[in-house]
Amino acid sequence: MASESAVAVLLPIFLFVFLTATAAHNITEILEAFDDFSSFNNLLNQTKLNNEINHRQTITVLAIADSAIGPLASLPTDALKKALSVHVILDYYDTDKLSRLRNRSAIFTTLFQTTGLADDRMGFLNFTKKADGEMLFGSAVPGAPVVSHLIKVLATKPYNISVLQISAPIIPPGVENTGNVAPPPPPIAAAPKKGPTPSLNSPTIAPTSDVIAPTPVEEINGPAADAPTASPPSPVADAPTDAPIAGLDAPASAPTVDSESHSSAQRVVVGASIGLTMGVIFLSAL
Repeated sequence: MASESAVAVLLPIFLFVFLTATAAHNITEILEAFDDFSSFNNLLNQTKLNNEINHRQTITVLAIADSAIGPLASLPTDALKKALSVHVILDYYDTDKLSRLRNRSAIFTTLFQTTGLADDRMGFLNFTKKADGEMLFGSAVPGAPVVSHLIKVLATKPYNISVLQISAPIIPPGVENTGNVAPPPPPIAAAPKKGPTPSLNSPTIAPTSDVIAPTPVEEINGPAADAPTASPPSPVADAPTDAPIAGLDAPASAPTVDSESHSSAQRVVVGASIGLTMGVIFLSAL
């Protein structure tokens, strides 16, 4: 029972170690075995693509000898990494597998396609097999030439990694401008729309949000509460009954009688009346 338990525990560990060792590969060590590929090897390390290749379980690398590396090495750093990643096919291909392809042409997906920066089929390779057995690679961009010949197999580890030598670099047209999109210009503010001018005979049109309304008078001169308020008209008192009626002829100006003179005159008249009465009574008594 103890031995069966030990086997059950150790077997998954052995399988994991075996599979890891089988799938592991190091592109730098593979290329170091060939003196003619030191420049290509250095470019892979410079762009860190060697790490991405080593982390792929199934991969094919199209390598270029130092004598033909010039067009690739002269690219700017950003474009160099993009073009180099086009030389890494995301599947295993050796000469035997390529020769057994049913069609004379095929499209292969490259590492550049996984970056999200590839435009216009830049992330794909066009493979063509001629009638005489010659095999050619080129960019899948429409109109791009397919002229890079397969020369030989450098190393294979079925079915994990294959390193093939091709005659010339594959540089997709326009790869230097891929992913370098300039930011759009800031939007231009639209001019405010002018509302229709109301005619003299038309009803007043309320101002819209685009028309600047005139400032109310109370906003200029202060709140309405601060403005003086007109006093309401005083109620009209009832006119005296003896007042002259409007419309009748009346003297332009009535003489004004002094109140004291008028009282004195009344006293004189009363006194005269009393004296006259007493005189009449006296005469009657005689």
